[in-house]
Amino acid sequence: MIAEIIAIGSEMLTPHRQDTNSLYLTAGLNDLGVSVAFKTIVGDNRRHLVSAIRLALLRVDIVLLSGGLGPTEDDLTRECLAEVLQVQLHRDPSVVNKLRERFAARRIPLPPNNLKQADVLEGAHLLPNANGSAPGQYIDTVFATPDGPFRKIIILLPGPPKELKPLFDTECRPRLSAALPAFHLARRMLRMALIPESTVDARCAPIYTQFTDVETTILAGHAEIQLHFVCSKPSLEAANARVDALADLIAHEMGDDIFSAEGESLEEVVMLMLGLRNQTLAIAESCTGGWLGERLTAIPNSSRVFLGGAITYSDVSKTTFANVDAALIAHYGAISDPVARAMAEGIRQRTGATLGLSITGIAGPSVPGGADAGKPVGLVYIGLADGEDTQVRQFQINGDRERIRLWSTQHALEMLRRSLQ
Repeated sequence: MIAEIIAIGSEMLTPHRQDTNSLYLTAGLNDLGVSVAFKTIVGDNRRHLVSAIRLALLRVDIVLLSGGLGPTEDDLTRECLAEVLQVQLHRDPSVVNKLRERFAARRIPLPPNNLKQADVLEGAHLLPNANGSAPGQYIDTVFATPDGPFRKIIILLPGPPKELKPLFDTECRPRLSAALPAFHLARRMLRMALIPESTVDARCAPIYTQFTDVETTILAGHAEIQLHFVCSKPSLEAANARVDALADLIAHEMGDDIFSAEGESLEEVVMLMLGLRNQTLAIAESCTGGWLGERLTAIPNSSRVFLGGAITYSDVSKTTFANVDAALIAHYGAISDPVARAMAEGIRQRTGATLGLSITGIAGPSVPGGADAGKPVGLVYIGLADGEDTQVRQFQINGDRERIRLWSTQHALEMLRRSLQ
């Protein structure tokens, strides 16, 4: 079965507020074997909301609406749903009493407009809201579509997360679990660094298109490609078998390009590999300004293998902290193969680490003078020293300053990972 989540509120169509409820609801629905096919954000506009609800009921089995259950004129969810379903609203006396008790306990007069929160759709079951004044509503009904009448489940939830989350867990999960056929979702994710999305798809599409019962999604961003596989089956074992079979075929095709088959980040994988080999790491960063160190130290217990490093941003700091010969910088420039090599070797020696990793480059703007003048923005050198051999790779990274810095750290981690294989 598939679902749609409709988040209601004009504030979520501005740059200042985001819909976070849908993430929580998606996870809860997935646990029940329900796939979320659509997410919609609608402002506080009656015509727009009626249109969104009607469209959702035509294309999915379950519709969850969050927000618009308050007391003000622009809280229209109940009224709009009643219009679409062509049912009446009635004012529930038990909810009215709870509202009176709630306001009396606070010694505040009950405003008349709050009474609309007691309006219940015909055929709906009230969902008690222990954390707010607006109860939810649960409707299991038949809705006429051009293809005939179909069963639909519609759930109205309050917008505040502190109300929505416990109400969904305590009231909606048990109802949905009892009402829906038993299905289970299995998921797998494969991650690859620094490979074009088109290349991955060209190699993998002939494989994943054969698995028509597995939904495959390719995501590109943050200098990596992710392949997500989702399958729904009556048993979790059957669903897992299908996603595992597809993941195994993709892994055979992509080989060492895949750095994680269980969802781990690149830095997690590198830390694990270092630990398994009883090796330690130190770094010297220039253009990335500590970003690589931040990624590494975000991993719990990273101190077992990561000894530390230095942000050698200036020429002097490269000499002071990474033992780089000042004459080398003067001759070749700070952004060069020899300096990247010296930084990796120097930081390894200074810390006593097994491996030294360095990054130096131009994140922008271009260097105005000296030995680095005229070198293009995005030019990056990465060095890796192990005491016997030192590798240096040159990259030309396109994009703005942030992208160049991010991709530099990704190149450094991927270079380290492949050296540890």
